[in-house]
Amino acid sequence: MSVRPKAVVCGTGFGRVYLAGLAAPDSPVELAGVLARGSERSRACAKRYGVPLWQRVPEVPDDVRQACVVVGSAVTGGPGARLADELMERGLDVLQEHPVHGGELAGHLRTARRCGVRYQVNSHHVEVAPIRRFIAAAQALRRAQRPLFVTVTTSVQVLYTVFDILGRALGGIRPWGFDEPVRASAALRALTAADHPFTTVEGAFAGVPLTLRVQHQLDPREPDNHAHLWHRVTVGAEGGTLTLVGSAGPVLWCPRPHLPASAGEATGFDELAAPHLGFPAACALGPAEAPDWGTVLRELWPAAVVRALAGFRSGDWVAAGQYHLALSALVQRLTGSLGPPEMVRRAPPAVLSAKDLENAATGGQREEGTG
Repeated sequence: MSVRPKAVVCGTGFGRVYLAGLAAPDSPVELAGVLARGSERSRACAKRYGVPLWQRVPEVPDDVRQACVVVGSAVTGGPGARLADELMERGLDVLQEHPVHGGELAGHLRTARRCGVRYQVNSHHVEVAPIRRFIAAAQALRRAQRPLFVTVTTSVQVLYTVFDILGRALGGIRPWGFDEPVRASAALRALTAADHPFTTVEGAFAGVPLTLRVQHQLDPREPDNHAHLWHRVTVGAEGGTLTLVGSAGPVLWCPRPHLPASAGEATGFDELAAPHLGFPAACALGPAEAPDWGTVLRELWPAAVVRALAGFRSGDWVAAGQYHLALSALVQRLTGSLGPPEMVRRAPPAVLSAKDLENAATGGQREEGTG
């Protein structure tokens, strides 16, 4: 029976997802402890999983062989870069949650080579089951037909991850480039009491025309909240469009609407017999309904950590490092063009369910019928 290597999770913010993943029965590593500053939450997390809490890298025992660094680095003003280097100097392999600045990433790769350990960035969302389903379907589409366009709607919080999704879906990154961002004019803003949350960028990614709409806004009190959505991606080809509706799915295939040549002479559309007219106009690949967000947080995200750990231990971390360096350069160029996010202050949203809309629609129909 093989013994799983011991691992430490650094940080208990998003690190709580990693803790749940490492504690899962199918985790390729054994959760050995938590490395954090000693907050009440960190102590409670360590107690929950029955592992020690360490507050300094030298406290981590020598039999711990891997670290998951889930602490902000230079991009977010945290100590993640220093932690990653210190842990590699101790001889630990390091899987670091994004975002990581390109300069720091290059330094980490040099440290890993010098210390004879493994280092890799994890952008998390690419390992979540519905997004993996979309990536696999996009790869199949690319093998069948050349992609003609990509459209993306996203938020600044997950900008790196959406390009990682595209890189895997389209088989690479280059060639890429972007025009200058286009924002709503003052004249348009004057026409509405609501703000214009999205900035549009035209570009090319992996040689495919790209239209990007990014919500370039942040509430500094809750920087992880208040995005309208995270990942909505469409890849179009001659035969139709493949869409990832949201970060939790579903994945939809929509055959291209096209009347056959015989339509011009037909006396009625019932005479048309082209095979593609029998295809569903929209079809889910996989489940037609996405899981609820509670299930995503409790199950899908920890399972994605398990997959990331397995891939890290078995994959080519050097090649992955070069890929992420190229991805970081692209995102750095784009964010430089976008400039600083617009700072906003938002109240907690009144989140609606589909049932809320169904009930409201039914009530509205009744009111219309009584007129």
